[in-house]
Amino acid sequence: MKPELREALKLYLVTDPVLHGGRGVSDTCEEALIAGVRFIQLRDKSASTRSLYDSALILRELCRKYSCYFVVNDRIDVAMAAGADGVHLGQSDMPADIARSIMGPDAIIGVSVRTVEEAEKAMLNGADYIAANLVFSTSTKKDISKPLGLEMVSAISDVSSLPFIAIGGITPENTALVMDAGCSGVAVVTAIMNSDSPTLQVERFLKVLRD
Repeated sequence: MKPELREALKLYLVTDPVLHGGRGVSDTCEEALIAGVRFIQLRDKSASTRSLYDSALILRELCRKYSCYFVVNDRIDVAMAAGADGVHLGQSDMPADIARSIMGPDAIIGVSVRTVEEAEKAMLNGADYIAANLVFSTSTKKDISKPLGLEMVSAISDVSSLPFIAIGGITPENTALVMDAGCSGVAVVTAIMNSDSPTLQVERFLKVLRD
């Protein structure tokens, strides 16, 4: 049985097609799953539809093995075809309410936001969680030039009734800062995917989140 969604979202792993320490995406994800990650997003903006679908099938099976939630970034079609639990949407993707009408009431739908207004709209449109998009600088977000910073994170947190995740430049060292600013979890790419030891990094994150 999968854990309660809010609990699973405390540590949210986002994949990268290049940053995986030479182990490959699926092997890195399995290490993280064994260490305690219970929410994974497949993100690969450069992949063809077929390649993304094939990757989604592999990760879906891994996530089922470890009772982990699995969503696909942006692509509703791939998420549905691969049997993912849901999709994560940006502001230029399908609106959450339309995604819900396509994917059904049980799908998990997350939405990236950068303003209070975007957060309120995502909640109104039936998102299951929202994510502060680019809290700190990171090389994995090339389409956004300016980090939100903790003040904006706090402002969004004040209006959010949903699980609220911090994305962008998250490390074990700054996790406490975003949690103190009102986040209920953190989404991590580089700090886990490209680590020499994904297991150790997951353990470090979980220790901060528990404390």
